[in-house]
Amino acid sequence: MLALIKVIAMGIVQGLSEFLPISSSAHLVFTSHILQIISGNPVPDESSYDIVLSMMLHIGTLIAVFIFFYKEIVEIWNALINGIKSRDYSDYNAKLGLYIILGTLVTIVVALCIDNTAETLMTRPDVVGFLLIITGIYLFGAEKYSDVVKEKEEKISLKTAIIMSIAQGLAALPGFSRSGWTIASGLFSKASRIAAARYSFLLSIPIILGASIVYPLKEVNMSELASYNWVYIMIGTIVSAIVGYICIKYFLQFLSKFSLRIFAYYCMVVGFITTLFFAFA
Repeated sequence: MLALIKVIAMGIVQGLSEFLPISSSAHLVFTSHILQIISGNPVPDESSYDIVLSMMLHIGTLIAVFIFFYKEIVEIWNALINGIKSRDYSDYNAKLGLYIILGTLVTIVVALCIDNTAETLMTRPDVVGFLLIITGIYLFGAEKYSDVVKEKEEKISLKTAIIMSIAQGLAALPGFSRSGWTIASGLFSKASRIAAARYSFLLSIPIILGASIVYPLKEVNMSELASYNWVYIMIGTIVSAIVGYICIKYFLQFLSKFSLRIFAYYCMVVGFITTLFFAFA
């Protein structure tokens, strides 16, 4: 029963925190370690099962992105194909397609440079909490800067796309929110909140898809796959997808009216509490 509760809890956490700028990886680390402490068992190194579960939860949120942005994804794909055929990329959707491809390559290079550090931090929730504080500070700074920018861009430029891609690569570190760092970087590049958020979600597609395929092949013991509780894993994936879809819908509505400051405060407070808690727990 505890295993099922853990899977559902992690599915909810993943669905919420993948798109809210509060770091899904940090919250998955916190949730996993807290449940281990409650159960009275020592906190183990991340197992092959944990890696598979984490990847499937990310696939759940990827499904949510595909469903919510289905129309835009089709338009970008068609425009990109037409641009390749005609060698004319003047259409904004064609440019977005190129930006996403280029941005994905930039993200991979940055993420590979910090890959070993990111993996080590998965077992250090106290350090992850400190990185969450930094995320909060970055979000707060981006909002302060955005307040003084009079004319905001409603379309993503190449420069903004590259900056957001670098930020997405840095977010391989647990505690650095992918959506938070990309959206905040968009604000620092003078993009509007909605433009930055929509591009951030679209930019996540190839990275989540690629990580869900490549990472398990590198880390997972394939001979153990048949022994995993796939019913629980699929329950977690479905929960993650449903919660993720709802989160995208209402988060975009929130951004059209309000700033990211509440999430900045949240990251700083939760980061401070978890840093202290896990340092002594």
